Amino acid sequence: MKDIVRLVASARSLWGMYGVIGCLTVIISVMGLLTPMFSGWAIDEIRKGTDARVSYMVWLAVGIFLLDIGANVLNNIVGYLGDQMSVRLNKILSMRYYEHLLSLPQRYFDRELSGKIIARLNRSIVQITNFMQMLSNNFLQFIFGTVLSLAVVAYYSWQVALMLLALYPIYIFLTFRSSGRWQRYQADKNKHTDIALGRFTESIGQIKVVKSFLQERRELRFYRRHADKVVAINQPQSQFWHVRDTQRRLILNVIFFGVYLYIFVQGAHGEFTPGQAVALILYAMQIRMPIFTISFLVENTQRAIADSKDYYEVMNVRPEIADRPDAKQLRVTDGAVSFDGVAFSYDRTQSVIRGVSLEVPAGGKVALVGESGEGKTTLTNLLLRYYEPEKGVISIDGQDIQSVTQASLRRAIAVVFQEPALFSGTIRENIAYANPTASQKQVESAARAANAHEFIRKLENGYDTEIGERGLRLSGGQKQRIAIARALLKDAPLLVLDEATSSLDSKSEHMVQEALKRLMKGRTTLIIAHRLSTIQSVDMVVTLRGGKVDEVGSPQELADSGGIYSQLLALQRGHTDADIKRLRKYDIAE
Repeated sequence: MKDIVRLVASARSLWGMYGVIGCLTVIISVMGLLTPMFSGWAIDEIRKGTDARVSYMVWLAVGIFLLDIGANVLNNIVGYLGDQMSVRLNKILSMRYYEHLLSLPQRYFDRELSGKIIARLNRSIVQITNFMQMLSNNFLQFIFGTVLSLAVVAYYSWQVALMLLALYPIYIFLTFRSSGRWQRYQADKNKHTDIALGRFTESIGQIKVVKSFLQERRELRFYRRHADKVVAINQPQSQFWHVRDTQRRLILNVIFFGVYLYIFVQGAHGEFTPGQAVALILYAMQIRMPIFTISFLVENTQRAIADSKDYYEVMNVRPEIADRPDAKQLRVTDGAVSFDGVAFSYDRTQSVIRGVSLEVPAGGKVALVGESGEGKTTLTNLLLRYYEPEKGVISIDGQDIQSVTQASLRRAIAVVFQEPALFSGTIRENIAYANPTASQKQVESAARAANAHEFIRKLENGYDTEIGERGLRLSGGQKQRIAIARALLKDAPLLVLDEATSSLDSKSEHMVQEALKRLMKGRTTLIIAHRLSTIQSVDMVVTLRGGKVDEVGSPQELADSGGIYSQLLALQRGHTDADIKRLRKYDIAE
């Protein structure tokens, strides 16, 4: 429950709406109390027979009519405000969730399925906002109406009021006795729902793989298996809830039997006038109706509590990488990069990088070469501060990257990923991703430099062409050139290039390589090379073995050293299956 209180407390911008809803709810509750009172007065007046005042009866009828109209209007105003508050709360919670996710380190996303993250967002926020809407539209009126009704009943008969008051602690006690078990069922359902939706998201995102390997039935079986588990868990959960609800309601039935019996007997003994007896019965019914719907309120409350735990489980994850209080802006003058005794492990047990020391000269092009898993990508990830090294220092122009802001660091580094990571939207939006305010001239200039302008110009909508999710409507070579144009437009002094391994036709290959040469010109470039032709054109080759630097030198110096690079050149000249297999171990495409 503390998470629900935390939610309400955090949504300060909505407190004004809560206040208005609360005031209107009090007015509605008071109006609801007047109707039984007017009805009782009318019955007592009717008992006078021909001596009854007709005008008085008419005014009572008019009063009940006006109370009905007023309650109708105010209930809808409260409902409208509750709906608006719900939508705004949804926006607040989802924006905070998204903003927090964007602040979390790469390590968090390495562990979580994207579908699970999305499922948590949808389930948690929908349930929480539904609960808050129910709270504003129903629960407040239930609370105020009940309190005021009990006060009026106590005025007529403290005995009846006491019996009605006893309903609440009994009902709440019985409900909370079963709450823990119900929430455990719900948590188990949420776990299987997250797994199913996580896989669903993955399979839809990689639908070509699913179809090409004829695994549609397998993916469907996986989803059905977890969906069946949700159904299986729901059966005992629902049975448990309704058995307990039946028991609660039976106790309430007994108490209301006592209330009605007391009113009838006391009325028969003349303790109450007929009008007072009717008023008491009406008040008891007013209290009875929300009491019997409290199961719905409690169930929704428990869902909100269970799902708010999922929400805060994510929100309570603290970013492992944060700017220091005295962090400065990175100032790149030359672009020299230094790794000094850097060590790192993903699981904090098995090191991937072991004491790497490396100097990348300003404006130099350095190729990282090594078998898959030797730490080539890890070094670039550490440079970008996706992760923090466990030991050692990484610096740019003598500035420790941990002493500067993450924003200024990443602003100074352009990245071209191995797989071109494009977004749904237009070509223009993708090229200008780092600078959304870029002019059309700047966008076209970057596209020309990336050898992309000609194919873009031939498209029906040119730069306004929608490219689909992850750029699915473009060819591999086109996507790579758009990614290069994006990096060119960013115009950062440092470049990380994870060279694509996908095969292109000779024309596309030539155009991509030509664009990459333009991109690297004048920039300090760290290349995760996948082509020997690329390695041969760099200033320095760094080979990695066992997470350590094995050799450093120019391509010419290392060609005859007998080390890794020399072996790769020899393998390239071979044509056996063993040679090709060995090249692939080094992620070399040629």
